[in-house]
Order: sequence, then structure tokens, then C-alpha cells
Amino acid sequence: MKRFSYALLITALMSACNTVILDPPAVDLLIDDIVFTTANDLPSVRIGLYSAARNIGSPTVQAGDFTADNIIHLGTFTDYRELGTKQITPSNGVVGAMWSSIYRAVYMANFVLERLPKVSGIKADDAKVLTAEAKFLRGYANFIGAYTFGGIPKVSSTILATNRTIPRATKEEILTWVLEDYQAALTDLPDGDPQDRNIYAGYATKNAARAALARYYLYQKNWAQAEAYATLLINSANYSLVSYNDVVTKDFIQESIFEFGYTLNDYSGDINNYFVGRREVVPSNQVVVSLLSRESGNRSQTLEFDFAKQKGNDNGWTLRKYGTADESNRNFVIFRLGEMYLIRAEARAQQGKITGTTGAIVDVNKLRTRAGDGLADSAKPPLITSATQNEMISIIERERVYELSFEGHRWYDLVRTGRAQAVMSAFSTNWNSKYELWPIPQTEIQRNPSLVGQQNPGY
Repeated sequence: MKRFSYALLITALMSACNTVILDPPAVDLLIDDIVFTTANDLPSVRIGLYSAARNIGSPTVQAGDFTADNIIHLGTFTDYRELGTKQITPSNGVVGAMWSSIYRAVYMANFVLERLPKVSGIKADDAKVLTAEAKFLRGYANFIGAYTFGGIPKVSSTILATNRTIPRATKEEILTWVLEDYQAALTDLPDGDPQDRNIYAGYATKNAARAALARYYLYQKNWAQAEAYATLLINSANYSLVSYNDVVTKDFIQESIFEFGYTLNDYSGDINNYFVGRREVVPSNQVVVSLLSRESGNRSQTLEFDFAKQKGNDNGWTLRKYGTADESNRNFVIFRLGEMYLIRAEARAQQGKITGTTGAIVDVNKLRTRAGDGLADSAKPPLITSATQNEMISIIERERVYELSFEGHRWYDLVRTGRAQAVMSAFSTNWNSKYELWPIPQTEIQRNPSLVGQQNPGY
């Protein structure tokens, strides 16, 4: 399949595929205006597939960082006040946006998988790759859905009458399906050309599937498999750790495995706007203290301080990781090499592999060494020489805060490790264990009779 530039992908999207992204809920999503009847339609359909999936980027960051202890709320929007004060309701707009974005991606993937076999003239290799991409993106959407909401409807077709009445599957059933999609995608996705970073990190490749599997197995506590898949990425000659300032300020860097990409014309800018423009939210004092610690090193570049903004509840700190539309850090990074080191470190620590060349200490020290670049010796993060298993697990939890803040991980990390109640109850007196899952959006329960009485506990 011809792998055209990401800029061309987005330009074509603006003219050909606006109908993919609609406001109605996912079970009612109509894409009849997207024509897929000839081989010539394949590029625009493929664009629509990626466009639908990338809408998951923003709500995932908001779920992972806003639900946890990484932000405080300053503004006037109810949705963000609920997230900041830990009083989330089923009518929350961010919750609804997450649900809709997941099912937009699932629905578009199902559309591709249903229509593709009926279209003649498509080369077998092109059909194989597009099928793999659809399964990879559907798997990712369902993975986020399962860990955000728990059990969700298993939508496997584009038949609206059926989709409007699908009950919740169990979380385990959804995750089994995710694994099937990831494994199928790994078989048929291309290796990609690492020389063209926009394409290599902007489209799904075999390595993107391996990264997804590394995270999948980490969440499943299958430590051996998580270690194995992370090692494949770490040992790949196609990725390397770059300066942390580049992690913060640039897209499609040598470290990126997969990103949801945007251009000047189509970037929504919502994360940047909430932190910079409207200042609806600001980095919490807790995350500021963590990122300014010596252990964090130059990962403090995630944030910047402006004394003029410091007033009232505003601590003056601003997030730098997401720029404006004309800056070079518009994208949402889904998988990068830094996370793979942390996945492997955690998997190794959980298996009791702490020291030596295959121990967790080596992986954490790799990131700490990078975090010391450009700093005086007295300011470099201290390298770890020894630790017990429990100490190492705690070190890795902190390291994930330093390395991955505002990339959508924190809340998911606290929940999957059983640490949410302890950490979040200390952060907010409003915290309740029910917030370890987001509520099913009230609008979805009203539209789908099979969801009536199926709300998550406590909401």
C-alpha cells in the first residue's frame, strides 16, 4: 500500500472525510457518505479510519491525568470542575466525549472490515494491511474503553438496529477481543520505513502492535510477556531515547512508536487551551513538586512557571507538552520508547529481577541518565545501586510520574496497581473508590435500553 505523507492524509481528510466525525453517539454514527465501492476509495477510507481513532487522544489524557492527582481546577467549566474536585457524574461532557470517541473508532473499523471484502480491484497486500490497521485501532479503542468504564458493549458490526440495543459485555470479554485484534494486527501490519518518521510513527506498524501488547500484558500482570514485548522495542535499532526537551516540544521524534497526528488546519488544541488559554486547569502542586525533584531531573521541562499567573488558587505553573496549532508538539503520543523501559522495569521488578544486566535497575537508570543530560553533576538524578523488590516497585511508580506525566497514564496506573484509594484519598477528601471507573454516560443509558440498570456502582 502506498504510504503517503501525514500532511497529505490530513489535507485529504478535510475535504473528503468530514462525515466520519459526527456529534451523535457512536451507536448512531452514520458513515454512508463515505464511499467505499472501488479500489480508488481506499485512501480516503483509510484516512477516515485514522481520523476516527485519533479522537481518543484528548479524552485519554483527560482521563489519565485529570481524574488523578495531576491537576487542580481553576476555571468555570462544570466538566473540569467535576474532574478536578473528584465529583464526577454520568452527565459529564468529558466522559461522554470519551465514550463517543471510542465507538467512533470501533464503528469505523467495523465499516472497513465489513466493506473491504466486497470491493473488487484492491491488491491483496493493501487489503491485508488495511484490515490489520482496522483491527489494531479497534483493539486500542476497546482497550481504553475497558480500562476506563469496565465492561462495555461489544460492537462488532455497523448494523444500527443491533448496535442500539447491545448490553455491556464483561471487561474480560472485551479484553479477550482486544488481544485477538492486536495479535491479528501484529501478523499483517507492515514493518514500516523508520527513515520517514511522520509515516513510521503516524501509522500502525508491527512495532506499534508490539508496544500495544507490552502495555496490554503489563495491565494483565503477565509480567513475562510484558517484559518480552518491551524488550523487542528496546532492542530495535529503529528507536532511541532523545533529549527530554524534544519529548516535550516535538512530534514524531526518534523515540516515538505511534502517535495520533494533527496539522495546523485540524488541531483542536483543547489540552493546550485548558492549561494555557483558558487555564481551566493547572498542574497540581503534587505533580509540580514531583517534577521539580532531583530524581526527575530535566523532566521538569514538562512544566514552566510564570510569576504573573500566580494568584489566588493559580500556582503559576503551565503544561508545555501540548502546543498551539502552529507549534511542533500538537500530537498525542500513544506509545514511545521511554514507556517501554518503564514497562520492562516494572515487569522485571514484579518477577524479582532487580539487579544485574537483566534487572529493573538498569532500565530505570537508563531513563535517569537521560534525565540528567545537560545538568550539573549535583543536579543529576541519582542512579540506583540497590533496592528491594518493594522499594523498586515504588521507585518505578514515581518514575512513571516523572517520565509520563500528562500523557494519559496516571489514573490508569493507580487503578491497575491497586494504589488509587491510598493516593487519591490523600489528594482529595471527595475521592471515592467508585471513581476507579468512570460512569457510563447518562445519554447512552437513555438511548440504549440494554444499558438501563447497568450503570457502574456508586453513580
